[in-house]
Amino acid sequence: MTVSNETLHLGLKATLDETDLDVLGEKYEGKVRDNYTRDGKRYIVVTDRISAFDRVLGTLPYKGQVLNGLAAWWFEHTKDVVPNHMLDVPDPNVMVGVECVPLPVEMVMRGYLTGVTSTSIWTHYAAGSRSFCGHELPDGLKKHQRLPEPLLTPSTKAPKGDHDVSASRDEILAMGRMSARDFDEAAAYARALFAAGQKHCAERGLILVDTKYEFGKTPDGKIVVIDEIHTPDSSRYWYQSTYPERFAAGEDPESFDKEYVRRWLKAEGYSGDGPSPVIPDDVRVEASRRYIEACDQIRGDSFVPDTQPPLARIRKNLGL
Repeated sequence: MTVSNETLHLGLKATLDETDLDVLGEKYEGKVRDNYTRDGKRYIVVTDRISAFDRVLGTLPYKGQVLNGLAAWWFEHTKDVVPNHMLDVPDPNVMVGVECVPLPVEMVMRGYLTGVTSTSIWTHYAAGSRSFCGHELPDGLKKHQRLPEPLLTPSTKAPKGDHDVSASRDEILAMGRMSARDFDEAAAYARALFAAGQKHCAERGLILVDTKYEFGKTPDGKIVVIDEIHTPDSSRYWYQSTYPERFAAGEDPESFDKEYVRRWLKAEGYSGDGPSPVIPDDVRVEASRRYIEACDQIRGDSFVPDTQPPLARIRKNLGL
């Protein structure tokens, strides 16, 4: 990794926590992204906020730049697999896309029996459940074991601050929030993207363990993938080289995604309820280092952070 610890620590003092760019239109604030809508376009400002267990817990230096750059890279490299909303990347923290109506379900693809959250497939399996989102699972599986085949496990999209809920296709359709045709088209897209992502990552010495996709409808009714794909926020990654030995020993795989922060929080006794602990600077820097390492490994080049004050730079690059 080319970003020094000194640069990472300096970045702690200049993280992008929030934005106020009303000139770009109506604002919708997600856990990590501030969205503005104007003239049929969505301006997505990827902040440095870190979320886990469906809670915003602070910021990480340069995280927004890493996520935005990596999402743009994946959109470009998968546009022939599945259409996406991306139009332009005018700033390291900003993506401009076609304004879409989001589908009310996240399409979650899982390749391994793992996870620590309440919605994870391992949490349900360890509690004795052998049915997950309409899929029947055999007895005798171990934590972090590869599933016989990748599973689509949809999740409802909860409002900010609430928990998402995993559900089967039949349960999603019974809610009456989307048609079977839209669900099946988005599901097919999710499977195609996951297959493409796993293939590329395997060539880079990585395991794309699981991920989530969001889809939306363009004004002409076309379903496209939106928001982000295959970033360390939306996906879980393990190192291919150390996985077999760690799995055989019953150890957690070596990862460089948001799982590092989740495990630290779990060790502090936090699982999403009640006041969250303050993440210390050394954990923030290490988490940022892992995000950057993920970006470098996936793309095959070195991430170079823009160290200018982010809000002033965004305004300048967007001509505001």
